[in-house]
Amino acid sequence: MELGFNDVIILILCGIIAGFINTVAGGGSLLTLPILIFMGLPSNVANGTNRIAIFMQNIFSISGYKSKGVSDFKYSSWLSISALFGAILGAKIAVDISEDVFNKILALVIILVVGTIIFNKKSFINDSKKLSIKKKIISGVLFFFIGIYGGFIHAGVGFIILTVLSNYNGIKLSKANSIKVFVVFIYTIFALMIFIMENKINWILGINLGIGNSIGGWIASRWSYNKSDKIIKIFIVISSTIMVIKLWYF
Repeated sequence: MELGFNDVIILILCGIIAGFINTVAGGGSLLTLPILIFMGLPSNVANGTNRIAIFMQNIFSISGYKSKGVSDFKYSSWLSISALFGAILGAKIAVDISEDVFNKILALVIILVVGTIIFNKKSFINDSKKLSIKKKIISGVLFFFIGIYGGFIHAGVGFIILTVLSNYNGIKLSKANSIKVFVVFIYTIFALMIFIMENKINWILGINLGIGNSIGGWIASRWSYNKSDKIIKIFIVISSTIMVIKLWYF
C-alpha cells in the first residue's frame, strides 16, 4: 500500500494524540482504529496493525517514565506475566457478539471503572512493597483477565488497569501509569506475534502510526510523571467521556 504525504501526516498527528491519551489515561485506540479502517484496512487487520503503534509507543513511554525515576520493575513484571498469558488467549478468541452490542457493553464498563477511579478516596502509596501477598496474588489473577481483553481488542484497557492499580492496590495514578505502560508493552509483544503469524498486519500504516504514538507517549510520560492525581483524573474524565460517546453513538 502506497501512502501519500497527507496520509502520513494524518497518521502521525493522530498517533501523537493517541499516544498521549494512552499513556496518561486510556482510549487512544478508539481514535487510531477508525483511522486505520478509514484508510482501507479490514477491522481485524486494523486491530493487528494498531498493535505496532502500541508496541512502539510503550517503548518510549517506559523510557520517559524511567528517565524521571518513575518505575516499579519487580511488580510490573509480576503483573505482566499474568497479563501476557491472558493476551495470548485473547488474541486467539473469536467472540460471538455483534460489534454494536459489544461497544455499548464496553461503554458501560468504562463508565463504571472510571467512576471508581474518580471517586476513590483511598490513601495512596508509591511503593508496591507495602502491598500484602494476598493483594499481589489477586492482582495477578485480575491482570490475567485484563490481558484477555487487551489481547482481544485493547481499546480502553488502560482504564481497567488504572482501576485495579489505583482502587485495589492504592497506587498513585502517576505511578500506576508507569506500571500500566510496562504491562501493556509486555503483553503487546505476544499479542502482536499472533497477529503477525495470522498475517493481520499492515506494516506501512502501522509504522507511520507508531511514529506518532511514540512521540505522544514520550511527551506524556515526561509530562505526567510528577502530576497530582487530580490533574490526571481530569485527563481520564475527558478521554473516557469521548470514548463512551464514540462507543455509544458512532
